[in-house]
Amino acid sequence: MLKVGIVGLPNVGKSSLFNALTSAGAPSENYPFCTVEPNVGTVAVPDARLDRIHELGGTTRRVPTLIQFVDIAGLVEGASEGEGLGNKFLGNIREVDAIAHVLRCFDDPDVTHVLGQVDPVHDREIVETELALADLEMVQRRLEKVEKKARSGEKEAIREKAVLDQALRALSDGKPVRSIAMSADDRAILRGFQLLTTKPVLYVANVAEGDLPMLENDWVRQLVEAVGDDGTVVPICSALESELAEMEPEDRMLFLEEIGLHETGLKRLIRAAYELLGIVTFFTTGEHESRAWTVPVGSSAPQAAGSIHSDFERGFIRAETIHVDAFEEVGSWKSARDKGALRSEGKGYTVVDGDIMLFRFNV
Repeated sequence: MLKVGIVGLPNVGKSSLFNALTSAGAPSENYPFCTVEPNVGTVAVPDARLDRIHELGGTTRRVPTLIQFVDIAGLVEGASEGEGLGNKFLGNIREVDAIAHVLRCFDDPDVTHVLGQVDPVHDREIVETELALADLEMVQRRLEKVEKKARSGEKEAIREKAVLDQALRALSDGKPVRSIAMSADDRAILRGFQLLTTKPVLYVANVAEGDLPMLENDWVRQLVEAVGDDGTVVPICSALESELAEMEPEDRMLFLEEIGLHETGLKRLIRAAYELLGIVTFFTTGEHESRAWTVPVGSSAPQAAGSIHSDFERGFIRAETIHVDAFEEVGSWKSARDKGALRSEGKGYTVVDGDIMLFRFNV
């Protein structure tokens, strides 16, 4: 299950966004460190394609993929040295797959800003600096242990030192480790250290309702320019998302249409997270169940089969496949087979987002 940590300075709207996304009711009072222990909420990923497959196939139930949001305590300057709830914050963030960094892009005299004024670019720099400082300390400690072994000629230590030296140079220059171009094998070495700046980041620009439907203002534009290629900016109005979370689905869609939006912030945030992490969705369907599954971009048919059960991958023979768009045209799995619309794909096939697959295997 994909785990996304919601982070940021105190009072930027993290817990309000978390509540809206998960309807979990986490506290969101207007004072720093309201969130001490991380709140965790699991959300079914909305996917109209799965709904359509379920309807056309007449299956008993539909099973969406899940995404977990973790609302982590607000960070302050000096967190890398233990200020505020720094140590707890940094420990919790190491456990997530991606970071949703919430930045305040609205002004409200009734909501205290921990630094006294709204400046999302500066707020981002504070959080990024604290994460980099924490990583720098960890890399330096590890290098102290590995350098002696490297000098003695241990091959693994020499390779690890070379990778850590790259990370040290980037962090010393104020750059995140994720910005380094390195091989998958080298990244695997770093993975064991759970460095904070290796994690992909979504920057969530929290705007006011007055910025609808464009979801944009001067602060958002400044943030987009500052972020550049280092991540994706997703503008969201957490106040609006809170209202939407309390509505029935039909009322929610009508309300969105009235204000000029065609989808919720949750959908945009999840789609951006999938794109950032390089994840695609494929589907299975049968008499009893239609289900969505996720695999990394570039996964082969056997690897997709293995995401369901290791036996499927081990004994993979072929995959009967049809894309959801073609499936909607023929109307059912039986019709797809009768009309010759199903493709037989072998071990070399790369799964495409939206594929519906039936795996044939023998163990």
